[in-house]
Amino acid sequence: MATTEPANLGNSRTQEAFTTARKCVTLFGAVGVIVLATVAVMASLGHGTTPFMWIRGALFPALALVLLRILARAAEGSCRAFDRVRTLSTVMPIAIIGVDLIPGLCPPWYAVLQGLSALALVPVAVLTRGAALSAAFPKPN
Repeated sequence: MATTEPANLGNSRTQEAFTTARKCVTLFGAVGVIVLATVAVMASLGHGTTPFMWIRGALFPALALVLLRILARAAEGSCRAFDRVRTLSTVMPIAIIGVDLIPGLCPPWYAVLQGLSALALVPVAVLTRGAALSAAFPKPN
């Protein structure tokens, strides 16, 4: 897979933006692990859990690892990876919160924790549309 070297990839503002994005995605994953651990504790205490809670709880930390990998490729200059990060960081919080708002799907505490993890991706969406990264990955003519 060929990657092109964007003009401003070595810019300190660009590197700071990627560092911040990595921290946000790591936070998304960490909150996901907390959610999964909370589901495990609730289940061990005899409280009701659902397959939805288990699957989604396990999926988010895995997604964080995938996002970190894609973000690393973007930081190396892959425009395709950058577009993926830009898209996922925008769509995922909306989808996560939208699903959590479906009545009766999950308990309120679960929806709140999942919503908090989604909020960690919002800065990534903002950063990927900000001046530093937009200049590093100009749109082709």
